[in-house]
Amino acid sequence: MKLHLIAGARPNFMKIAPLWRGLVGHPFLRPSFVHTAQHCDDMMSLAIWREIGLPDPDHVLNWEPSESGDPVADMMRAYEALCHSDRPDVVLVVGDVNSSRAAAMVSAEMNIPLVHLEAGLRCFDPDMTEEQNRIVIDHKADLLLTPSADADQNLLAEGVEPGRIKLVGNIMADTLEMMRPKIDQEDAASKVGVDKWRFVLVTLHRQNNVDDPEMLGLICQTLKELAAKTEVCFVLHPRSEKRLAALSLIEELSAAGVRLLPPMGYVEFASLMRYAGVVVTDSGGVQEETTCLGVPCLTLRRSTERPVTITKGTNRLVDIEGLLPSVMCRLQEMTLRRRATSIPFWDGKATGRIINVLEEFSAS
Repeated sequence: MKLHLIAGARPNFMKIAPLWRGLVGHPFLRPSFVHTAQHCDDMMSLAIWREIGLPDPDHVLNWEPSESGDPVADMMRAYEALCHSDRPDVVLVVGDVNSSRAAAMVSAEMNIPLVHLEAGLRCFDPDMTEEQNRIVIDHKADLLLTPSADADQNLLAEGVEPGRIKLVGNIMADTLEMMRPKIDQEDAASKVGVDKWRFVLVTLHRQNNVDDPEMLGLICQTLKELAAKTEVCFVLHPRSEKRLAALSLIEELSAAGVRLLPPMGYVEFASLMRYAGVVVTDSGGVQEETTCLGVPCLTLRRSTERPVTITKGTNRLVDIEGLLPSVMCRLQEMTLRRRATSIPFWDGKATGRIINVLEEFSAS
């Protein structure tokens, strides 16, 4: 059975890597790595997949932005062409990025069975593109693989048949465990030149934070104030860097002492995150990783699709007004012993459960 593993953005590569490794040599499930080319930047794409052990893609979609300006439609056309020439038996998409939505829609239109890994997550913000993608993918999928019990409940509340839902756990925890030996050997904090446990690590890329000039200006003002009190490392997503440059904010941040760092590979960033006093983010994956590592996380958003990280106490939602005092409070709490938080099925063993479910699905 030919299984298209769809990836095209940094989070996708990290999620399919342990699954691809687990499927290599499988007696009848044959994985085929399809790169949708949503991210083309080297550090966001090629360097990441090679670092975490993925092979070169079996297929790379060839598409250019059209006049419509809709990347989902452009990727759909390219993926449909691939499916006509190399039709899979099953399509597996992960997460909530545009790549996953594009492949899911093509799969549904061509009557190819669709599997959604990391299904059922909801932040209940209908204006967020990722939330729209999650809902579309989930309601087209034939098999929904969920990371946590709250995701199951979300799907059931939306009328999804129970038989289509399988709780398999968090694949990001598998990636973290798979790469932990390399992460343990890396000493990114020393290379950057910051004191372990005392610095603030920042990573932001979502539209609500970086596309609004007023909001981005407030964020930068807060980071400058933070830099006067403690060390701040801002790892720049290409999107954020572009917006900061357009508003001439890069120079202001640097002058205030904020360390602006380029996009990092998986191991380097995980190492830096591991030794942070607190992480400020709007990334779903970082909320998960900080929980697994036991690192305090502040999420600059109104809601999160990972509510289990809130209930476990490793993560907290903040607004821009509360960011500075929340960061300083978390840093002061660093005198407490840090330990990873245990969440059911976030045990680094999701890959085996996923493969078992795929075997059952292929036989049905």
